[in-house]
Amino acid sequence: MLGLLLRLLPFWVREPLFIVIGSVFGVRIMYLAVRDEAWVPGAIGVAFLLATAVRVHTVARALRARRNPAPAVSADGAVSDAVVRSQSQPQGPAGQRPAPAAPRKEPNAWGQAVAAVAVFAALGAALWLGPNLLPSGDNSSPRSPSCPSGEDEELPSAYTGASRAVTGGQLCEALNRTDLARLLGTPTETATVVSGTSDTALLTDGKVARPEAEVRFDTYTVNVSATYNELSIAQYVKLMEFGEETDVKTLSVLGRPAVLSSDHTMSVDLGLGSGGSGGPVGQGPPARTLTVALDGKDPGGYYEITVWSTSGALPDDGALVDIAETVLPTVPEQAV
Repeated sequence: MLGLLLRLLPFWVREPLFIVIGSVFGVRIMYLAVRDEAWVPGAIGVAFLLATAVRVHTVARALRARRNPAPAVSADGAVSDAVVRSQSQPQGPAGQRPAPAAPRKEPNAWGQAVAAVAVFAALGAALWLGPNLLPSGDNSSPRSPSCPSGEDEELPSAYTGASRAVTGGQLCEALNRTDLARLLGTPTETATVVSGTSDTALLTDGKVARPEAEVRFDTYTVNVSATYNELSIAQYVKLMEFGEETDVKTLSVLGRPAVLSSDHTMSVDLGLGSGGSGGPVGQGPPARTLTVALDGKDPGGYYEITVWSTSGALPDDGALVDIAETVLPTVPEQAV
């Protein structure tokens, strides 16, 4: 049906359309053939381009004929009857020749061609960009959950004494980035759970502020916390050496002292199948932690970025450094 409609169009509309369609399809099919290393699509693409070349030649000949009109000549070389009749018509007396007939205005070939190409280009752009310009009605695509607002959160008194302490909600906003999955090496994943809490450090009687935030993906879970105590990174490293911890690596991140270390997360068996009494706390999957001083002078206090997975797999240390260099500069440092 579409082919019939195209053939009913005037020559100067139909042929440019065929040329544009053949060029687009031919180049596209050739590109797919080269990318997929398939010879059958390549042959089809060559056929499209050859057909397009023939139509370009036809249009070029028609344009030359319009620029240089000549008397129609029959196959045996005789001038057509129309030309003979026009030349054999009796002329009037000298000086009284009949006024020449007004030339018939023919449609402009170039105008028709340009208009046809423009219409086709507009239709193609509408089909190509339409799905992106129209609002999507599909709500099935997963979206990253939002961080808790924390507007009604009552902060512990330790946050008042820490001049630069941030809240868990602020840490969550900094960590819950659209490019976090890419930094972890799993760019196609979307966060499933995000959280932020403004709590205090253990064994400090509620005197040390320790906000934290967590973003969970299908593969990895990332936890970021800030501890506002007087323990420097240098002292932290000595404690790890005293505990004979292994896989410890000191480095500098954002111009601040930092240290990489490994540990295990904790697992708790809730025991829901045995009366809900719960089981003991056990050892969970391994985790890798990057600890970074709050600033370059290392007066005390630090950020901790910890990554783990239920499978036990861990990203390389470069991923933790990338997360620190991307997330920590966006953490606000202000009085609460």
